Amino acid sequence: MRIVAIIQARMGSTRLPGKVLEEIAGMTMLERVVRRTAASRLISEVIVATTVSPHDDVIFAASSRIGCNCFRGSEQDVLDRYLRAAVEFKAEIVVRITSDCPLIDAAVADRVIAAFLDATPDYASNTLERTYPRGLDTEVLSRAALGRAWREADQPHQREHVTPFIWQQPSLFRLLSVTDDEDHSHYRWTVDTIDDLQFVRTLYERWPNREEPEWRDVLHMVESDPDLASINAHVAQKTIGP
Repeated sequence: MRIVAIIQARMGSTRLPGKVLEEIAGMTMLERVVRRTAASRLISEVIVATTVSPHDDVIFAASSRIGCNCFRGSEQDVLDRYLRAAVEFKAEIVVRITSDCPLIDAAVADRVIAAFLDATPDYASNTLERTYPRGLDTEVLSRAALGRAWREADQPHQREHVTPFIWQQPSLFRLLSVTDDEDHSHYRWTVDTIDDLQFVRTLYERWPNREEPEWRDVLHMVESDPDLASINAHVAQKTIGP
């Protein structure tokens, strides 16, 4: 079973343009996301999916520098970009990761993937019912489900955000929610604003080891030092919808 993680990335961002190549402790955010995703035991290959816009030439170049294959497709129709990338890299199962999650955790991703492999739904994620901190988001879907969404989704937000056509219609798709035993969903570990970026940079500055922190290491840090989590606690997440 060929499982391909597709990390969507582009330089354009409404709230923090160019965030994907911002530096975090000597490494770009994109490289951290790629490296942390590639630590998965179950993923066959990690690729970056960027756009054909000249502005994203730097993402293609950055992907090459870190030894990661990069697919280029539509800027606005990200669903189309995902399907074409999945076809190009022969994915049977697609793992959707976004490039603004520099603390993405391979063990969490593997838990969602394993649940998908065990139950064989059309779609599984740890975002249907949030218990993990925002920024550990992992979505797993079959190539068939991705193809159906590509054929039938006709709303702009369904094309831009890839999976809403699927998870908003449980009558059409078999959905699986993967949750943790405790609810830590109030923590925000994704990067969408300068305060989000400052949170992650500060965390890495305080991390004592050279190895990447696992998500429970990060959890221990923010629980031990509430001032750390407060750096970006006020940031509101953008909503998805028509």
